[in-house]
Parts: sequence; C-alpha cells; structure tokens
Amino acid sequence: MDFKVNKIIIETERLILRAYQEDDLNDFYEYCQVEGVGEAAGWLHHKDINESQRILNIFLKQDTTFAIVYKENKKVIGSIGIKDTQEIKPEFKSYLASEIGYVLSKDYWGKGLMSEAIKTVINYLFENTQLQILYCGHFIGNNKSKRVIEKAGFTFFTDGTFQSSQLNKTFAEKFYYLLNPLLPLQ
Repeated sequence: MDFKVNKIIIETERLILRAYQEDDLNDFYEYCQVEGVGEAAGWLHHKDINESQRILNIFLKQDTTFAIVYKENKKVIGSIGIKDTQEIKPEFKSYLASEIGYVLSKDYWGKGLMSEAIKTVINYLFENTQLQILYCGHFIGNNKSKRVIEKAGFTFFTDGTFQSSQLNKTFAEKFYYLLNPLLPLQ
C-alpha cells in the first residue's frame, strides 16, 4: 500500500496526529535522545540533534509517519509509522497489508496515550484506505508495546527475530495481525 500521511490531521481527546514538520526538530530530539526509547524499537537513542535532523528529514521525505502531538502542551511526544511489511501470515499473502510501528516519549508512558493514538490511526486506515490487514510486532520483554497491541485487538500469529545493526543485537519478537472488518477477506 502506498500510504502517505500528507495533509491528514486526526484528533483524539488528548492528541493530534499529523505529518511531521520542520519545526518539530527540538521536540523530536528531546524524546529520541532518552536512553531506552529507541532501544525498545531497535534503534540507538540519538546522540545529538544532527542525528535527529537526519531522521526527521527521512520522515518528511517518506511522509509515512504521524507525529503524535500532546494537546495539553502542544509538544510532539512520539510517532506512528506505516510501512510495507515482510512479515505476512502465509494465507494472507494475496491481500493488501501494511505494518504499523510506534514510539513514545518516556515521559508519557503508562498514560494510555499510545493506545489512544494506535486505535485512532487503525480506524482511519481501515475506513479510508483499501488496507485489508495490518501487522504489528514487539520485542519479547517489551510488555508496554505488547499491551498496546493487545488493547488494539491484534491476534498473535508467529514468533520471529529482528536484527538491529545499530545496536548490534538480535531481538526475539512476536508478530500480530488485525483484519479490516470493513473489507472482509474473500
């Protein structure tokens, strides 16, 4: 699926989900520099603002990642990305599928914000695209991500591994899928 965030703006009770902008750099760096945030997703926390600028430029060019803005303080506190996936349940190979991934500032963990954001993006994708299946995964031991995935209604289907070149480490993972109830599989 060739999904673009483009000019999409989605609001929830506490959040605004929108495309990244150039002036998000300081907020982006603020949460990406914290040890443990990136590592939970397989990347090394940012060492300096230049690294955050480089990644932000990729987000701006690819246009497949939502910035999560906390309404209370107008700060960008995380992201949700949509991408093509290699982890496909064999019987679903002929269906339109994507993978969703996310990261959230440590300062906002445990408040239900990511569950709120993920459910909203899933609803948007299922209602406004031809996406039939959405995949998601988490590293074993990342119980916060596991809980977000479970709350969103995903179903477990397989174990796997992820090789992080940045961390020089292989992670054991669990993969899940979610079917679009508006587009039944035939």
